[in-house]
Amino acid sequence: MLKKQKTVVLYLLFSVCWIVATDVILQMFHFDYPAQVIVSIAKGGLFVLLSAFFLYRMMEKSEQLKKTVEDEQQLSTLINSMPDFVCFKDSEGRWLRVNDFGRKLYHLEDVDYYGKTDLDLGEIVPFFKEAFAYCVKTDEEAWKKGAMTRAQESFMVPSGEMKTFDVIKVPLFDENGERKGLLTIGRDITQQKVAEELLLKKEKLSVLGELAAGIAHEIRNPLTSIKGFMQMMKETREVKEAYIDIVLEELERINQIVSELLVLAKPQSHCYKPFLLCEAIDYVVHLISHEALLNSVDVSIDNREPKVVIFGEKNQLIQVFINIMKNAIEAMPKGGKLNVRIWLEEENAHITIADTGIGISKERLEKIGEPFFTLKEKGMGLGLTTSTKIIHEHKGTINIDSEVGKGTVVHVSLPIYKEASRK
Repeated sequence: MLKKQKTVVLYLLFSVCWIVATDVILQMFHFDYPAQVIVSIAKGGLFVLLSAFFLYRMMEKSEQLKKTVEDEQQLSTLINSMPDFVCFKDSEGRWLRVNDFGRKLYHLEDVDYYGKTDLDLGEIVPFFKEAFAYCVKTDEEAWKKGAMTRAQESFMVPSGEMKTFDVIKVPLFDENGERKGLLTIGRDITQQKVAEELLLKKEKLSVLGELAAGIAHEIRNPLTSIKGFMQMMKETREVKEAYIDIVLEELERINQIVSELLVLAKPQSHCYKPFLLCEAIDYVVHLISHEALLNSVDVSIDNREPKVVIFGEKNQLIQVFINIMKNAIEAMPKGGKLNVRIWLEEENAHITIADTGIGISKERLEKIGEPFFTLKEKGMGLGLTTSTKIIHEHKGTINIDSEVGKGTVVHVSLPIYKEASRK
């Protein structure tokens, strides 16, 4: 700004000097036309002022243009240095700008993407045709919502690796409400997802280990009966049908216990499908019943909605409820009551698991759910972290209320399967 002002001032001084010099010359040659001289000087002065004004405006526009170019370069440097996918689209879904990460991701380095839609790019790079078509769908969802959306999107890249991105879409509107543009930012969380899967498997193995003692005791009881009757038949050398029936019943009992244990050992296929919530709850209660008995814990179920259906991964939710109920039992070393209550409210299934245990202090309650924070001597602190992640993946919520000396209440909320609720 100061440089511009100096230039204009110098221009004005030069012009004034030129006008004065002209007047002196006219007087030297004895021109007696004062009116014409005044008019000439006035015209010169007006010319000088207009020239100075236009010169100032041109310099101002030049500076603005230079600043715009600099800002453009800074923006390009910024978005191209980001390790995330960044893309700007217009109101019709045409690509206006994408950073280097995005061009490399979709193999668009040698493609003129400007002004092309996702469907157009899908024809140019057929490998990503399905991924681009899905982008059209999620873009439209963001426009309809009229606010920022966030979701995880997965697709395969030519190397054969399945990539997962945490995608944020921000629709932009004019003052009159018309669509203006769409900003998409995607962060690669593939490695994070792999780490979460490993933690999930590790936590499952931890749960299996803790249940092993109870399962072993459950199996030992029928084995003792079988061994006793087999020894009796060996000593008496007499095979009675009643003895055989008892042995078969005990073997069937062992088979059921082992089958229940194998459910937890199944790999996570993430196959979401409808299932009765009461089946998962009853299964968990049955599984932890022996441990509850050993710890003098009375377990009760108040299920007001026995036909409520949940859409999700049944085995994952079973793992969640096992973690919660085992924690509740361990919080009652001298015995107590464990109450499981189920009811419906606003198209959500609510499950509360309340115990009469030692409770959790306010300071520790604030840290519950953080990775590697645990109240157990041998625990890793991943149980509730994993459980919270599973509940959130099922579009649900989990909250914990506790008071020292009175007990803890875990409240889980899950959306019901609407198709089933309409039947």
